[in-house]
Amino acid sequence: VQLQASGGGLVQPGGSLRLSCSASGRDFSLVNMAWFRQAPGKERMFVAAIRRGDTYTYLADSVKGRFTISRDMAQNMAHLQMNNLKLEDTAVYYCAAKTNRPITSALRSADTYDYWGQGTQVTVSS
Repeated sequence: VQLQASGGGLVQPGGSLRLSCSASGRDFSLVNMAWFRQAPGKERMFVAAIRRGDTYTYLADSVKGRFTISRDMAQNMAHLQMNNLKLEDTAVYYCAAKTNRPITSALRSADTYDYWGQGTQVTVSS
């Protein structure tokens, strides 16, 4: 699976961005998608996930109520809608994918995912 992330940029606190991840190389309906982020000097952290065949989504506590993950089956894309952005959301955001359906407890671990996009920078600054 090849992943291409886009949509990052510079935004003021309280603003919004939508990240997109284009997936190719595999039937998208068989792919589990997730977003992680990594701030300078910190480890890569889970942000959101959506499993194949599921409408239920999984979000990190720090982004609940502000971020939404979705998938567009027609376009083979996953999106991360980010609203009410905060300074601490500044990071490089990575999309990730896995073809075998992971168990729920493994969704939040970066080690679960087999494929990664190149990352897109999100900077929240006034």
